[in-house]
Amino acid sequence: MKKIYWLVAIAATGTLLAVIMASCGSDGGGGTTAAVDLTQSNSSQMVDAGKQTFRFDTFGDEAFWGDTLKLHQAIEGSKFVGGVGAGVSPKTALAVGLKVDVDALPGDLVAQLKNGTLNLDDPANTLALIKLNAVLGITGFFNPDGSMKSIGIQCAFCHSTVDDSLAPGIGHRLDGWANRDLNVGAIINLSPDLSAVVALLRPAIPTVDDATVRAVLNGWGPGKFDAQLFLDGKAAKPGGALGSSATLIPPAFGLSGVNLHTSTGWGSVTYWNAFVAVLEMHGQGTFIDSRLNDPVKYPVAAAANFGNVRNNPDLVTSKLPALQSYQLAIPAPTPPAGSFDAAAAARGKTLFSVKAKCATCHVPPLFTEPGWNMHTPAEIGLTALNDDFQAKRSPDGRYRTTPLKGLWSHTKGGFYHDGRFATLLDVVNHYDTFMVLGLTAPEKSDLVEYLKSL
Repeated sequence: MKKIYWLVAIAATGTLLAVIMASCGSDGGGGTTAAVDLTQSNSSQMVDAGKQTFRFDTFGDEAFWGDTLKLHQAIEGSKFVGGVGAGVSPKTALAVGLKVDVDALPGDLVAQLKNGTLNLDDPANTLALIKLNAVLGITGFFNPDGSMKSIGIQCAFCHSTVDDSLAPGIGHRLDGWANRDLNVGAIINLSPDLSAVVALLRPAIPTVDDATVRAVLNGWGPGKFDAQLFLDGKAAKPGGALGSSATLIPPAFGLSGVNLHTSTGWGSVTYWNAFVAVLEMHGQGTFIDSRLNDPVKYPVAAAANFGNVRNNPDLVTSKLPALQSYQLAIPAPTPPAGSFDAAAAARGKTLFSVKAKCATCHVPPLFTEPGWNMHTPAEIGLTALNDDFQAKRSPDGRYRTTPLKGLWSHTKGGFYHDGRFATLLDVVNHYDTFMVLGLTAPEKSDLVEYLKSL
């Protein structure tokens, strides 16, 4: 009888499990499959919304770039009511690194660009491109007569480029790529009124004037921006040996799984999105970081209360989750076929993990440390004069281990945060000397080919 009882009990248990599993199926009963479907749907919606934000949302920053700096007046020029100067032609816009999305252009305009009949010296054509939302990272606001009344910028302004498929600077969007052609300082310098920037910097530099600000902006050069200038007022490295304090614009792809997202590790990708949207783009949002209340380390930020910014309405905070989702979904680009020596790269891969010891910090497949991916300047051989300058500007005084995937796509401008190493071989030579690795010339070459293959 006991045997029969246990058989019945086992059968009943199996029936119960079958019922439970059925209820968790795809019958809309709110079980496992339904939950998975909801997660997938939510993920897709978040990425789509984040892409829209990344490409087109100004967060209300036109109040700064247009209303305050009046940048739009310089772009349209005096031929338009309210404009000033000669205006910015498409040729000039491309020369300072602005990019044009070919997919936003109508067919007749594409044809004119192909056959060379579009006047690239006429600022009116720049306005036409902006009206089409074809200039990456820029949104224009227009009056009924066609003149501009304001202008705003987006994330894509610095962190997107194009594939040059139609012409240099004109092609399909490449979201997340660092625009190393973009001369941010020269573009800001177009503003006819930088008095707001002068006033912002005065707490740290009492003698600063318009001419000084413009000289600093012109000193940045293509592909660089100094986000921390507007926190600490330090426009140049001590002694001037290494020039401007601006740093290279970083890529915004391949960040999934990476702990900290800037060269000096201020915070995660969503921290930096909020920081940039509110403090650098001057969008209307909320940003809180008590570290910026230090009047000694961050005199500009402390005086401007940048550690506790609150706007109503808040046009930033609600968009941060989707924006983060999109950025984390952007993969690092695959190197073009033939852009590296495959056999040499295979040898370099072994060197990377063994003799060269690169994988100690650049842990595959993230190619940065899982966890706390920060190092003191001394730990990475940056102990010479000024080499710890950028680290000291950050809260933790350290440098991040840079993720290496897609490295080939942002070689312009050099390597490290400030471009101090012109080539990958220069980087390899630095570590070979600092860590006494004893790499031979062929081994260094193989290691470079592997880095190009990532």
